[in-house]
Amino acid sequence: MVLYNFKQIQVVPTGKDFVDIVLSKTQRQTPTVVHNGWAINRIRQFYMRKVKFTQSSWHDKLTKILEDFPKVDDMHPFFGDLLNVLYDRDHYKLALGQLHTARNLIDKVSQDYVRLMKYGDSLYRCKELKRAALGRMCTIMKKQGPSLAYLEQVRQHMSRLPAIEPNTRTLLVCGYPNVGKSSFMNKVTRADVDVQPYAFTTKSLFVGHMDYRYLRWQVIDTPGILDRPLEERNTIEMQSITALAHLRAAVLYVLDISEQCGHSLAQQAALFHSIKPLFANKPLLVVANKVDVTQLESLAPADKALIDEMVSEAARMSGVSPEDAKLLTMSTLTEVGVMEVKQIACDRLLASRVEAKLQGKRIQDVAFRMHVAQPKPRDRQGRPPVIPANLAAARARKDAGEKMRTEKDVEDENGGAGVYSADLRKHYMLDNPSWKRDIMPEIIEGKNVLDYVDPEIEAKLEALEMEEEALAAAAAIEANEMDIDDLTPEQQELLRRIQARRKVVVREHRLKKGAGNNQAIVPRRNNPRRISNTQTMKASLERVGLDASKAIARARSRSVSRVGRKRQRDASAGAGEAMEVDGSQAPEKKRIHSAKSRSMSRGRALSTAKPIEGSGLKNVAQKNKAIKMGDRAQRRMGKMARKGEADRHIPDLKPKHLFSGKRGIGKTDRR
Repeated sequence: MVLYNFKQIQVVPTGKDFVDIVLSKTQRQTPTVVHNGWAINRIRQFYMRKVKFTQSSWHDKLTKILEDFPKVDDMHPFFGDLLNVLYDRDHYKLALGQLHTARNLIDKVSQDYVRLMKYGDSLYRCKELKRAALGRMCTIMKKQGPSLAYLEQVRQHMSRLPAIEPNTRTLLVCGYPNVGKSSFMNKVTRADVDVQPYAFTTKSLFVGHMDYRYLRWQVIDTPGILDRPLEERNTIEMQSITALAHLRAAVLYVLDISEQCGHSLAQQAALFHSIKPLFANKPLLVVANKVDVTQLESLAPADKALIDEMVSEAARMSGVSPEDAKLLTMSTLTEVGVMEVKQIACDRLLASRVEAKLQGKRIQDVAFRMHVAQPKPRDRQGRPPVIPANLAAARARKDAGEKMRTEKDVEDENGGAGVYSADLRKHYMLDNPSWKRDIMPEIIEGKNVLDYVDPEIEAKLEALEMEEEALAAAAAIEANEMDIDDLTPEQQELLRRIQARRKVVVREHRLKKGAGNNQAIVPRRNNPRRISNTQTMKASLERVGLDASKAIARARSRSVSRVGRKRQRDASAGAGEAMEVDGSQAPEKKRIHSAKSRSMSRGRALSTAKPIEGSGLKNVAQKNKAIKMGDRAQRRMGKMARKGEADRHIPDLKPKHLFSGKRGIGKTDRR
């Protein structure tokens, strides 16, 4: 059976709104400009497109409506009969059938006029055919106005129907009006049904859910039923009759023994016997409500006989033994007996569902695949259940009336929260209870880590530290006692500079350490202290008392030699050109000279390529050979003109075919 979610049915527009929606969509999403100078085939295609688009819009929208509304023959019998009670099944089918016919007529109109439009010989003739086609379609849909209005009313009512699952575990509460059905449902579920002291407060089915034995149950509250013939019952009563007829549930027939509902016990018993065929093959319980107003013992013998007759009849119909049959009593006002009624009803329903499954045909297929394993005893030793000694002692103290001493009591006795710290080790279960207070209670063969620590380690460590402090003090005294008079005036000046420089370095280090990482990093070219040139090198070396003349001369000589080599190459090239012009040197000699200079230049450059430690190259010769082999391999890739890792690549982060705007049919943004 297909279960529909009636709340997902879309709104059904009226006939006039339907026409406006489709024609507006056609105007917006089809071309709107046509010229008389176009070829006749193009004009035909223009108007044929409008007719086909309109027909497609009608077809899609009508198909959506027909698919949303459930088919009566495919629904569960409960929903089918409930639909028949509320809306009349014949009217419902007629309305859907008329929409189905209208859809076929619109398709036929479109087909006929498209066929005629293929023979249109002018723009005016094609335009009139298009107007006629759209006009006939709109006329057909305007005639469906009553059907569309009826279906919208049905949709609104169906969206308000409760979500009832016909095949799940269900408790169905029924009886006369104002006997306490809604009050019982509010007590056992999370529902909030309106309860008033007059009849027919509940006018439709209400569903609530509860949990019992880790299972989800649904409880259905039905409107009150009066004892009269079926043809005289109204729509409100027929909803209850439909639920009793089709739902596989445990039925709770509620009696008002106080007769405050306005009906006597004889009338309630008569209703029970009149609707008795609806209780067949269902667990049935008779529940007496309002025992807080009238006690069961205070009833008249005739009323007791009627109640006993109903209880015995309910037991017979449910297949319960007469010994187990009994009248359930409760009071929804004081909640006496409410939970007992709920438990007994749920247990009866579970037992009946299991029995029904055992009597079915599928149980045989399942039984052949089942195997019940019985454990075998591994020895003859008895293992009776044992209660731990501490638990037994706690139970004994509880039975003796002693209050259990909790950790909260200990905390209050020792100063309260924030002062007392709970002892988490007193419940440790160790082989030796003395291990609980160990600093490191990891047990290794009966010992912990502290058992392997030298107990005099702290005294030895203190003696070692004192020895180091004595050595450091002696070294300081020896340094201070250095005889400065033995030094020459130059050495004394140098020592003074070194000590001053040391103080500056220490002070700068402390300032940098105190500032942390909050100082901004100034680029080297803008920081006068970090500029690398011969002046700064000379000043830094002279500050520590070193002669910087040789270092400066070496740096300048390297710079001069680099510039000199460049000038030498330029001079040799100029001399060669001059010789070639003068004719005093042969071209062959010039080529040999230029090749030699190039090889010397390359060799001088390669000689600086020192191998890095750990790279696998022993000396400069192997490093130069590796560079040549790499150049040779790259030369072949260069001839193939392929992209390498050194080639610059600017990725296109927004490719046009993915990020450019796409305009759908009928959009006029370009205008």
